Amino acid sequence: MNESNTSYTRTAGHVIARQNALVRQVYAWMGAGLTITAVMTLFTLSSPAILNAILGNRLVFYGLMIGELALVFTLSGAINRLSEATATLIFIAYSALNGVTLSVVALVYTANSIASTFVITAGMFGAMSVYGYMTKRDLTSWGSFLFMGLIGVVIASIVNIFVASSAVSWVISGIGVIVFTGLTAYDTWKIKELAAQGIGGRKPAILGALTLYLDFINLFLMLLRFTGNRR
Repeated sequence: MNESNTSYTRTAGHVIARQNALVRQVYAWMGAGLTITAVMTLFTLSSPAILNAILGNRLVFYGLMIGELALVFTLSGAINRLSEATATLIFIAYSALNGVTLSVVALVYTANSIASTFVITAGMFGAMSVYGYMTKRDLTSWGSFLFMGLIGVVIASIVNIFVASSAVSWVISGIGVIVFTGLTAYDTWKIKELAAQGIGGRKPAILGALTLYLDFINLFLMLLRFTGNRR
């Protein structure tokens, strides 16, 4: 093997090592976030006082939702200005707060249907994430298409709050499943590409974890519309 081939192999090996390291960190933080969310959901369900506060006053529930959005936008928009400790605390706080709000979902659907939908979601998420990581294709073009789909889902969901159409809700959920399935592959690919550019560390890992966490949770909620059995 000549010197140029040796250099290329060494460089390719370093890139793969960086990619593997960042992806491991991302999934470790994502797993931690999902665990925190699950624990907080169970804790909320076991506390009548907290449930009454959430269900008894819409302002409290909407306040929690606004708080979640604020944390997501802060972490996403100011990640470069935040310290590692602050970014970590924001991610943990968001995961915990999301667990509190998701307790409402657990009151609507049966435990068995939630568990089965979680397994389906994990399977779909895992398959698309593996595709995003392993593919040799450039998925850049997916980004704008999926972003437009996401904006459409958000706008339609807001409108349907006032329209309250079950048919529209089903359509939104169907499109949402497609969008978040695609985003899982795209976001995983994007994380891999960032690592190839030499980007790494806790803050990029936390931001990547937040992105995939949101993909997973939203895919789960969209699928639950189809597979969930109401109490």
